[in-house]
Amino acid sequence: MAERDSATPVYGIAVAAELADMNAASLRLLEQKGLLTPARSDGGTRRYSDDDVARLQRVARLRDEGMNIAGIGRVLALEDENAGLRGELEAERAESEALRQREAERG
Repeated sequence: MAERDSATPVYGIAVAAELADMNAASLRLLEQKGLLTPARSDGGTRRYSDDDVARLQRVARLRDEGMNIAGIGRVLALEDENAGLRGELEAERAESEALRQREAERG
């Protein structure tokens, strides 16, 4: 059996809420506020991935630390931006290393 990708939406709202130790209404609120965008089935049912559950758990930790929704949204946006920049940097490093190797092979 192939390993499932962490971005694959598999959980319904009740299961995702339980895994994140939240209630379903909180998940709907977070979606309404733009902090989470679960996938939707053909019938419109929300489907959450392991990545979504990890994000929900991060939201819960920030909430427990006393942060409000706006603050949580800002933290998540900065974390997302940081992850994107790290990905770009890694790609640039890999490209640079490949270029160095090609130049070394030439001579």
